[in-house]
Amino acid sequence: MIRAALLLVLLLAALPTRAEEVVLGLSRDDVSITATFEGSDILIFGAVKREAPPPDTAGLEVVVTVEGPREPLTVRRKDRVFGIWMNVEAMSVDLAPSFYAVATSAPLRDALTWTEDLRQRISVTHAIRTVGETEGISDPEGFREALVRIRSVAGSYQLLEGGVELSEDTLFSTSISLPANLTEGPYAVRVFLTRNGQTVDIHEGVITVRKVGLERLIYETAQNQPLLYGLLSLLIAITAGWAASAAFRALQ
Repeated sequence: MIRAALLLVLLLAALPTRAEEVVLGLSRDDVSITATFEGSDILIFGAVKREAPPPDTAGLEVVVTVEGPREPLTVRRKDRVFGIWMNVEAMSVDLAPSFYAVATSAPLRDALTWTEDLRQRISVTHAIRTVGETEGISDPEGFREALVRIRSVAGSYQLLEGGVELSEDTLFSTSISLPANLTEGPYAVRVFLTRNGQTVDIHEGVITVRKVGLERLIYETAQNQPLLYGLLSLLIAITAGWAASAAFRALQ
């Protein structure tokens, strides 16, 4: 037993220490969704901690990702059939981020090799998982591209090349805009330090997004008491209709 413990200590001592590490900071680690919520900006900043002078062989790059809760979904393709636009093909996606942003200090392919991107699942196309769901699909890549394109237009998927400010290879910062249609849950923040396109260090953090006030009450009622939610919705609709009718008669 003593020999095994001594061997473990020697092995741990022999492991190389990381020459560069991320020290991460967030302007806020929670976002509250209210009835008047119109989006929010998150400032992500930090520094590179070093035990020795940085190497001169390759420049340091920083890649920051913010990922919202993953969810399954179905992407459909429409085509004209006998003069009518109809859904003709559909592909199920195992898990797709509800929100995804990638910010880099340089063009993505300069900061990261394709292999490292695939291994770490950094770019949005690699973050979308469609394993086992592409059988019988004529063009699965086209479906993925359509999903990315639609969500990019809505601001849910963002690629911010050059969006990270890196000073003296030590201090970095970037701002990520969160849209108004956020999904509630934890948002994972990852910061990658890279040299020669390879990852040197990774640091992770979390931003919590949650509904508060009346929005929270409505959400919890809909999830936990659907019958009550339906009855209240019907009552509100009837009351609103009666009020509109009464106002119209009063104006005549």
